[in-house]
Amino acid sequence: MKEYLEKTVLMDEQAVHRALIRIAHEIIEKNKGLDNVALVGIQRRGVPMADRIAKVMEDVEGVKPDVGVLDITFYRDDLSTLAAHPVVNGTAIHFNINDKKIVLIDDVLFTGRTVRAAIEAIFDMGRPACIQLATLVDRGHRQLPIRSDYVGKNVPTSLSEMISVQLSEIDGQDKVVLCEEVK
Repeated sequence: MKEYLEKTVLMDEQAVHRALIRIAHEIIEKNKGLDNVALVGIQRRGVPMADRIAKVMEDVEGVKPDVGVLDITFYRDDLSTLAAHPVVNGTAIHFNINDKKIVLIDDVLFTGRTVRAAIEAIFDMGRPACIQLATLVDRGHRQLPIRSDYVGKNVPTSLSEMISVQLSEIDGQDKVVLCEEVK
């Protein structure tokens, strides 16, 4: 397993908060409101992000969008290389996704493989009107033709670097850190 050292803080608590508020407003604007819009957080850090974005939307529009939780473990193209018993966090989408405008929410967009797996999982549940993507950080290095519709921060990185998103619900604090691989 690779080891990483913290290089610099890219986003502090306020910057994370502002980015999620901006993303919420951009989703509302692009979709001309929240009619038929649903947020789906990709396990793990996409889940609290989706909840926070939904809260901002409710404050702005007076209505809360449907929010779901998606675990893509069994849709990963590297499942056979994971541990013998991969950790499954569970999917909880308690609304009909057919004809909904689904906004997938994830912390970091890197190769695009997580998003590909999420799209496949969503289509196994039904046929949405469209799928959009919101990410807190886009770090480049795509291996698949996937782009984020809503981005908190674009951070060009080298392949020896890693982006660590920390959220208070999971990590006890909000910040985004650029880390460098220890050689």
